[in-house]
Amino acid sequence: MISVLFVCTGNICRSPTAEAVLRRKAEVAGLGERISVASCGTHDYHIGDPPDGRAQLHAARRGYDLSPLRATCLADEDAAGYDLVVALDRGHERILKRRLGPEKVRLLMSWVPGAAGSDVPDPYYGGGAEFEHALDLIERACDGLLADLRQRLG
Repeated sequence: MISVLFVCTGNICRSPTAEAVLRRKAEVAGLGERISVASCGTHDYHIGDPPDGRAQLHAARRGYDLSPLRATCLADEDAAGYDLVVALDRGHERILKRRLGPEKVRLLMSWVPGAAGSDVPDPYYGGGAEFEHALDLIERACDGLLADLRQRLG
């Protein structure tokens, strides 16, 4: 079993989307029982809230269900229980490395060839195009992440 924690700012757009995308991709690949996925935020702005309605809408159009998810905030002791902590942008990556150490923290876009060091932009203040773009990036990165996890699992 490998456990993955996705982290963004408030845990209502990018990280819950990444959680749902990787969970679904793992299930389709027959690895749902071997990969555990969760998400949280670096800040407590939205604790207990469901993902942003726009994130839910755009994800649902592609077959991902974000509706059961609720925002949580990063607790260092909880994060210690994950094998891999994945940041959605470089700001989150800096926060996570400072709080948890660099060993298991990685930027999501590092799994996309040629995109290492890139962020998944926050769509929160944008419209549909921004949510679609973030979802495109998350799907591409999760494909690479899933290939990496499959290799780790043997």
